[in-house]
Amino acid sequence: MKPEALVLETEHRFDSGARLPIRLGAESYGRLNARRDNAVLICHYYTGTMHAAGRYSRSELEQPGWWDALIGPGRAIDTDRFFVVCLNTPANVQSRDPRVITSGPDTAAPDGQPWGARFPDFGLGDVVELQRALMQQLGIRGWYAVLGPSLGGMQTLHWGARYPELAPRLGIVAAAPQAGAAVKQAFYPLLELIGRCAPDEPTGLREALRLISFFGLGSDGLRRNFEIPDLDFETYLGSRAQVASLQHILAIGRMVCQHDLEVYRPLPETARMWAARGTRVLTVAVRGDQFFSAGHIRAFAGLLAHEGVSSAHLEVDSELGHLACVSETVLFEAAVRELLA
Repeated sequence: MKPEALVLETEHRFDSGARLPIRLGAESYGRLNARRDNAVLICHYYTGTMHAAGRYSRSELEQPGWWDALIGPGRAIDTDRFFVVCLNTPANVQSRDPRVITSGPDTAAPDGQPWGARFPDFGLGDVVELQRALMQQLGIRGWYAVLGPSLGGMQTLHWGARYPELAPRLGIVAAAPQAGAAVKQAFYPLLELIGRCAPDEPTGLREALRLISFFGLGSDGLRRNFEIPDLDFETYLGSRAQVASLQHILAIGRMVCQHDLEVYRPLPETARMWAARGTRVLTVAVRGDQFFSAGHIRAFAGLLAHEGVSSAHLEVDSELGHLACVSETVLFEAAVRELLA
């Protein structure tokens, strides 16, 4: 399956009040039907891109999209049935990949110079508004469903809280309604320290990617991926650094740290709103996840059930920790298929 490339170009008013021209790349899979009611939005994770599925060429050496095992003909997110869309966030981490179109501190402003500090901080509400702009550009009336892992799960939550009438099915994988203690008290302070103490791009970038890898995989995941096959971790970091931007990692990190669904209303009110609207919600937690604890997600799932939301909750085990939400989709494939039934 070959992706179709899309571009969103818009003048965006950020929640902070700043107004900037924004250019973001997207990909689509499948076809939009005549009623325009079969569109599914996939939201990417922290270091992910718009390339959620398919290959750019027929070569088996070509890396498939990051949720390729879930998206395609006959798969859980069936492209024979759905028109599937994935849009880059602002400040996409992989901004140096020539296929990735994004706007952020390291991309060029209209004056030809990098935006740098002129690019405003942004939140998940801004990401949702840009996705809504793409929805309108494509003539889509509303999403059949919104799904995503990690940062993509956070975006999904904000869709459900901000525009419940446009997102009747929510697939929230390895994400909670707020950034928890691990993000606020460990991950982000360390990331910020790297940005201050190692602003030199090669050094700081490499160490930021090391930090993300540790939180994403945990000790079991690092051992499984690098000790047993004897793959050199430093070589892996160097490869990742070739297409990544430290300033964009920091920008996304700030957004993640500020994530809190209660900016809209208290969580019980959101749950009651979803129950009244008939919103269907899937939550998936990975036991041992170092970004979003299974207990935090479980408590949220319990609240949804208590308030009468049509919801399903799944907990899975994986040596890959948080990154199972991208790399071991077989663990929750059936639950995604059921959500979209």
